[in-house]
Amino acid sequence: MTLLLTRGDLEALLEPQPCIDALRDGFRHAEAVPIAGQRVRTDLPFPGTATALIPGLLPGVPAYTVKVNAKFPGARPALRGVICLHSGTDGELLALLDSATVTAWRTGLAAALGTHLLARAGAGEVVGVIGAGAQAELMVRGLAVLRPRGALVVHDTSAERAAEFAARHGGEVLSCAPEVAAVADLVLSATWSREPLLHLRDTREGQHFTSLGADEPGKAELAADLLEAAVVVVDDRSLALSMGAPTAVATLGEVVRGAHPGRTGAGDRTVYAPVGLPWQDLALAWSAYRLAEREGVGRRVDLLA
Repeated sequence: MTLLLTRGDLEALLEPQPCIDALRDGFRHAEAVPIAGQRVRTDLPFPGTATALIPGLLPGVPAYTVKVNAKFPGARPALRGVICLHSGTDGELLALLDSATVTAWRTGLAAALGTHLLARAGAGEVVGVIGAGAQAELMVRGLAVLRPRGALVVHDTSAERAAEFAARHGGEVLSCAPEVAAVADLVLSATWSREPLLHLRDTREGQHFTSLGADEPGKAELAADLLEAAVVVVDDRSLALSMGAPTAVATLGEVVRGAHPGRTGAGDRTVYAPVGLPWQDLALAWSAYRLAEREGVGRRVDLLA
């Protein structure tokens, strides 16, 4: 029997702090797995793309994940798919999980962790959000458990979505991305943009930028001159380069392990530009599966019946 975990099930099970802890542990140990994760992407004869992430593996976890997604930027939600959680013993399909929810949680919370580790230490920083979707929601929620926050400003191409986001988080809506960067100390962007939203001239020394827009070739939220002037950290060098992300000085795993300091001075501009890794799907899927088993959440289905 396979456990089916819907968006509602996952939202009831997951909490930011335990998920961040699982992701931090994953960044510390994932490179010990001898099999590299792969990200397979193809265009479609429709207004979207198909993506698969295989396999999600972590030391000490007796299971692996396979994720298959449809990505249609004009749809709401833009991401639809499934994560298959398989037993590492015999390949049994342990669970099917809504991939949009798991992806938003692992991407947003990993981004919050990267932001926290690379941004300047201190309290009361102004947080700027560009792109008020599900991943930005989890970035802001994750940051809230990692550090105190000052004011929040937000911009989105949908004025309604921006207003709703600002209302949920006690923030202010601004009219464009440069306005966000002009007042924010930490800038979190999660958009589908294929044109730079911010250039070096829009920024100042000491700012941090987290860009989730490097997960497909051709997407670019930050201009080349800004990236060249910044300390850039990614989640995986080879995958980041294949997606068109900038050359990095370090991976977040190296920062978590203390092998690289990340920010080297208060005046550094820092950038975290992840693409998303298969093991991150496993970290949250395995946690959700064990919680669901313990708490009796989800529905069991026999796919072979």
